[in-house]
Amino acid sequence: MTNAGLESPWVSRGTKEVAGAAVERLLVQVPLVRPGQDLHSLVREYLLPGVRQGDTAFISEKVVSITQGRAVGMWQVRPRTLARLLSRFVHTTVHGRGIGQPVVMEMAFREVGAPRIVLAALVGGLMRAFGRSGDFYRIAGRRVAAIDGPNRYTVKPFGYYVILAPERPDEVARDLSRLLGIGVAIVDCNDLGSEVLGASEGVDGQFVRAALRDNPMGQRDQRTPMGVIRGAG
Repeated sequence: MTNAGLESPWVSRGTKEVAGAAVERLLVQVPLVRPGQDLHSLVREYLLPGVRQGDTAFISEKVVSITQGRAVGMWQVRPRTLARLLSRFVHTTVHGRGIGQPVVMEMAFREVGAPRIVLAALVGGLMRAFGRSGDFYRIAGRRVAAIDGPNRYTVKPFGYYVILAPERPDEVARDLSRLLGIGVAIVDCNDLGSEVLGASEGVDGQFVRAALRDNPMGQRDQRTPMGVIRGAG
């Protein structure tokens, strides 16, 4: 730990310069979160004791989604033929197959509708031929981009689940802000960067994205899905 003045299970991920100021990212480790678990109770027990006025709290969208029952076992999903077909044309990166998995493509259909996904696939494929990437998710939208597919790196058992984007993330952030007495952001962080899916009043999304761009929460089994951004010193 650094000079955070907190006891385990709090850990510091060090300081980072954001908008000319040094900030510290402090993470709290929690037990494995289960579907249907009460998010407010979890935050009250693990996050609340360590917050200070002036902090900005951040909570992983995965935790919010799991507590909302939006983690779906891959064995529960039967991809339609079109989902299987389109998934074959998705470019696989070093970060995983993502929507290139038929079960993930099927859940994308269910989230925003087949016509939107087909349009996104057509435009995305066309623009990729001209050397431009990212159009698929720009058209499909954040609800699709935020879907986490099954992978071997996620803490068990959720490596075998499709985790959908949380419902009403702004509302969740506002509720948790009232509980904690500080600003709250619901974030989607991975090794490619960070996004703010929801935030309470007064939270600077650009600041939060910059502070968490290097994914201090980790991508594997760290079980540190929440924490605070704190001005160092």
